[in-house]
Amino acid sequence: MKAVKQDTARREPRSWMIDTRPLRVVAYRRMWIGNGASFFGFQFTAVAVPVQMFAITDSTTWVGLLGVAALVPLLIFGLWGGAVADVVDRRRLLLASSVLTWITTVGLLAQALLGARSGHLLLALTALQSAGFAISSPARNAIVPRIVPTDLVPAANTLNYTTTTAGGVLGPLAAGLIMGIWSTDAGVEVAYAVDALLFTITFWATWRLPAIPPIERADGEEKPSAGLRGIAAGLTFLITQPVLLLSFAIDLIAMVFAMPRALFPAVAEDQFGGGSAVGWLYSAIAIGSLVGGLTSGWISRVRRQGLALVVAVVGWGVAIGLSGLADQLWLMVVLLAVAGAADLVSAVYRQSIMQTFAPDRLRGRLQGVFTVVVAGGPRLGDLRAGATADVTGITASWAGGGFVAAGLAVVLAAVSPALIRYRPVREGSEDR
Repeated sequence: MKAVKQDTARREPRSWMIDTRPLRVVAYRRMWIGNGASFFGFQFTAVAVPVQMFAITDSTTWVGLLGVAALVPLLIFGLWGGAVADVVDRRRLLLASSVLTWITTVGLLAQALLGARSGHLLLALTALQSAGFAISSPARNAIVPRIVPTDLVPAANTLNYTTTTAGGVLGPLAAGLIMGIWSTDAGVEVAYAVDALLFTITFWATWRLPAIPPIERADGEEKPSAGLRGIAAGLTFLITQPVLLLSFAIDLIAMVFAMPRALFPAVAEDQFGGGSAVGWLYSAIAIGSLVGGLTSGWISRVRRQGLALVVAVVGWGVAIGLSGLADQLWLMVVLLAVAGAADLVSAVYRQSIMQTFAPDRLRGRLQGVFTVVVAGGPRLGDLRAGATADVTGITASWAGGGFVAAGLAVVLAAVSPALIRYRPVREGSEDR
């Protein structure tokens, strides 16, 4: 089996279409199907919860509190879940956290069917669901380099990101269709039921994974801890490794300075008269990421992954900056889609660098930090964009932020060249 997998990794395709070789690995294929189904299903809940909250409270403030309720557990349990993933069997941790997430989804369905109509209950269930995701996410991502060869890790991550992006485009559309067919109460109930049903596919996929216990420690190597000491060890390793630290820093720059999402409603209303324009703006980045993923056959062939990450972040910033200067909706959407394609490339390389650079004993903890960065960066970007727009105007906040992000990425790479010099070591995965 090991020889077959390594032979599969060596036969690199020359097509520009998405590299599907990781799907030949049975364990990865099952995991990919389960993740895709669960993410698609989650989009129904992601639409239904704010719709129900607004129907109950008639308050946008309460709807906004859902974001806070989700973020706080994500920050806390993302780090803790990463530390636990380095101590226990990752398959078992993924199963346990998936049970928590599924129970929460069933709870959302139950409160809708019973007509609870409680904003506080929705906040509590949202926080609990976020905690389940935060615990499972580091384990799920840390499993990838254990079940596919190292050379296929970028392709595996590309498949994952492309699938979740497709779910992010199609899921809300399907949820919106449900809301249009049924009344608000009935539509919310159906949406929760669809999510709960699709999540059972994730249980099946996770159950069929092989056991993934911690790799045996070398003589004298410190035993990992799931407590604060373990989290501190992961953070210490991160700040002493320029390649990893720079990859995290450059992602924060991209999201904090060049995420214009908070400006979409105002731009749609002021420049394009509202209507469907806001939908196009919100979907443009995801559409670009989806197209980028489907044409990503070249990603696994790039050896200078650090340089490719920097170029992708610069491309993201420039495309965002130019889109902020566009005065026609079609051009703005096209440029946002270009930014989305660049974002997919940067996300794949950032994830792949972390998975292959870090030793397995620390992957869970670093994935926990990664979860926090990925969740917190865009939200800080929303805050930055909105606050800056109130002072400088929308165009300066949107376009200026994009160009600043591109410039800072270039400066960071030039001052600390460890990242642009990085090349992954060619080797098989650690246990097959």
